[in-house]
Amino acid sequence: MAFFMSPDVLLSEKLLEVLYIVMGLVVMYTGIKNATDKENPHPIGTAIFWCSLGVILIFGRWIPAEVSGVIVLIMTLPPIFKRVSKGKQSEPSAEYSEKMAEKIGPKIFIPALSIGIFAIIFALFTTLGALVGVGVGVFVAMIILRLYSKDNKPRVFLDDTERMLSTVGPLSMLPMLLASLGAIFTDAGVGDVISQLVAQIIPKGNVNIGIIVFALGMVLFTMIMGNAFAAITVMTVGIGGPFVLAYGADPVLIGMVALTCGYCGTLCTPMAANFNIVPVAMLEMKDRFGVIKNQLIPAVVILVFQIAYMILFK
Repeated sequence: MAFFMSPDVLLSEKLLEVLYIVMGLVVMYTGIKNATDKENPHPIGTAIFWCSLGVILIFGRWIPAEVSGVIVLIMTLPPIFKRVSKGKQSEPSAEYSEKMAEKIGPKIFIPALSIGIFAIIFALFTTLGALVGVGVGVFVAMIILRLYSKDNKPRVFLDDTERMLSTVGPLSMLPMLLASLGAIFTDAGVGDVISQLVAQIIPKGNVNIGIIVFALGMVLFTMIMGNAFAAITVMTVGIGGPFVLAYGADPVLIGMVALTCGYCGTLCTPMAANFNIVPVAMLEMKDRFGVIKNQLIPAVVILVFQIAYMILFK
């Protein structure tokens, strides 16, 4: 198949392979570091989880699907038995952090912005895709941080990444697993079942009602699954395609805005743990659902605006 691919597609594929390998090596580092950490209460379980994930990221494109499935099952065992934890964290002192904050000031946001900027540039002006742009942006951000301070050596980036992964823990896998679940639901025909149920409620040809149901369905399904990317496939097959797009609505506009409708659901669900539950733990908030409660009203306002936008410009 590679013989028939364009050079740009082949380059994009190769760059993605490199990015996955780099990510896998970083994840493997997290597992190996925790395996040798005497302060980690569960070093073996932690190492099995992260090293298994690293193997999938590095070799997942080449090893048989059955082998990948077995590795994923092995990876899930330590979290199930609560044997994944974090060990000793190498954090900078408060004095050092304060000193660097005074030295760098607002420029600290430039590395983070560079990631988004490169994602946009690669998405709009190249055929390589936004994901490759994100990877390039990360390396650019590292170079900028190195220019800010000679203390930012490769080991610092590795340790900071390990600290972040260890803090988030197995929840870092939730978005990927939920996105995979969306693909499974689509292949299993869940979208067709939803289409049959909705057909009994929505009169065919009423695009406006179809848009409203499509948007609300995106919100509800995202709240259930915790991932708008998982919801968009099922909802488009079940509602978006037969009740909206089939009657002439702009697929680009409807598809993009429907996805952002799903993000409104992301703001309202504990299933989106990396957005709504992890920050609560990291900030040691007393109210477990404090983040979600503060996002409910903005989510409703944004959703209403997006539905109106789709109806007006469909």
